[in-house]
Amino acid sequence: MAVANKTMNLLESLVKEGSFKWLLSKRSTFAEEFEELERSPSAGRNWIPELSPVANIVVRRCSKALALSTRVIGHLADKKFRRLTFDMMVAWEAPATSSQSPVNLDDDLSVGVEAFSRIAPAVPIIANVIICENLFEVLTISTGGRLRFPVYDKYLNALERVIKKMKSQSESSLLSAVRSSREEKILEVDGTVTTQPVLEHVGISTWPGRLILTDHALYFEALRVVSFDKPKRYDLSDDLKQIVKPELTGPWGTRLFDKAVSYKSISLSEPVVIEFPELKGHTRRDYWLAIIREILYVHRFINKFQISGIEKDDALSKAVLGIIRVQAIQEISSSNSIRFESLLMFNLCDQLPGGDLILETLSNMFSSRDLDRGNNSATGGGMYSISALAMVSNLGFVFGSSSYNPSEAGLLVGEVAVGEMSLLEKAVKESRDNYKKVVLAQETVNGVKVDGIDTNVAVMKVS
Repeated sequence: MAVANKTMNLLESLVKEGSFKWLLSKRSTFAEEFEELERSPSAGRNWIPELSPVANIVVRRCSKALALSTRVIGHLADKKFRRLTFDMMVAWEAPATSSQSPVNLDDDLSVGVEAFSRIAPAVPIIANVIICENLFEVLTISTGGRLRFPVYDKYLNALERVIKKMKSQSESSLLSAVRSSREEKILEVDGTVTTQPVLEHVGISTWPGRLILTDHALYFEALRVVSFDKPKRYDLSDDLKQIVKPELTGPWGTRLFDKAVSYKSISLSEPVVIEFPELKGHTRRDYWLAIIREILYVHRFINKFQISGIEKDDALSKAVLGIIRVQAIQEISSSNSIRFESLLMFNLCDQLPGGDLILETLSNMFSSRDLDRGNNSATGGGMYSISALAMVSNLGFVFGSSSYNPSEAGLLVGEVAVGEMSLLEKAVKESRDNYKKVVLAQETVNGVKVDGIDTNVAVMKVS
C-alpha cells in the first residue's frame, strides 16, 4: 500500500499543479486515446499484447509523464521523482499479482539488472543503453547483485551535485576567450589543489599547472609565480591521428611511475605527457585517461559517420552525460578497482566485440530521425524516451547557439521505446552475447593448460 499511496499522492500533486490537466480533458478519455493509438502508424510496435487495452493506454500515459517530469529543472533533486523511477523498476520486475513485493518494506525492495536496464535508460542522465549493465554492477557491488533504493537514491543525489559543480565550472574560467568561438563546455578541471598537482612533461621540461577538459579539447595552463600561463590546446575533435595512452614517468627520464597520460598527434613535434602524482595506485590517471578518450572517441564517431547539426550535439551530449555519471560514481564509491572505461559508451564500444556495429546502428538511428521528426510531437512520440540532447538542455547546459530549443528543433526521441527493444538495444545485446562467448572460449583454453603449457605440447612431451 505504501508504494500505491506514494504513486497516488504524486499523481494528485501533479494534477493540482496542472501538469496532468491534459489527462483529465475531454480529448484524453480512454476511448478517444485508444482510437488515436489505433490510427498511429506505430500502433503495432507500441502495443503490448500481454496487457489489456486500458493497461496499454496507462503505460502510454506513464511514458509521457516520465518525459514531462524530466523537463522540469531540478527533477533529480525531487525525492518523488527518484522514488517513481525506482518503483517503475519494481513494477516492471514483478508485474503479476502472484509476484507482488512486500510494499510495506520500502527500503527492503530491490531490483535486478533486467529491470534497471529497461527503465533507467529512459532517463538519459541516469543510465545509457550501452553501459547500463556495467553501471548496475558498480551500484550493486556491496548488495549481492540487487539494487536497493537507498543506493539508487544516493547515486541520483550525487548526479545532482556533479551537475551543479560542472555548471559552475562552465561559468567561471580563464579559458572563456579561447573556447567561446567553439562554445566548448568545461567538463573537468584538475591541478587547482596544491596537494594534487598536475605536471606537464615536454621533452626535458616539466611544469606544474591546471588541466582542463572540454567537449572538444584538452587544455593545460602552466602555473607561473602568481598566475596561470596562456593555455595550451591539445585538440580532440579534428582528425589529427591522435594517440592517447597510459605512460610511465620518473626523474631524469627514467620510467618508474605508471601515473601519466601521453598525448600524441601530427600537429605536435613530440608527445606531451601529463602526470597525475598520487601516493598509491593510479586511479586518478585512469579516470583522466578514460574521460579524455571518451571525448576523442565521440569525435571519431562524429567524423567517421559525418554527423552534423543537432545530431552532432546529441552525440556530444551522450559523452557529457557519461562523464557526469562517472564523476557521480567516483563521489559515492570507495572502491579503487572501478574500470571507468566500462561506464563510458564510446570507450566501451572501442573495446567490445561488435562495438563498431553498435556505433553504426547509432549512426543509422541519427539518420532516420530526419524522417521521424515530423511525427515526434504526434501520437507515437510519447512512447519513447527523450534524447540525450534534450536531457542535457533540461539540465541547464547550452549546446549550439544560446537560443537553442530542443523542442523546436524536434530532437526529442531517445533510444528506449515502450513495449519493444530498439535497434540499439538489440545491437548491444548481440555484442554482449559475443563478448560472453569470447570470455567462455578463453576460459576453456586456460582450463586445458598444464603448468602454463598447452595440452598439445604436454602430450607431445609425454609421448
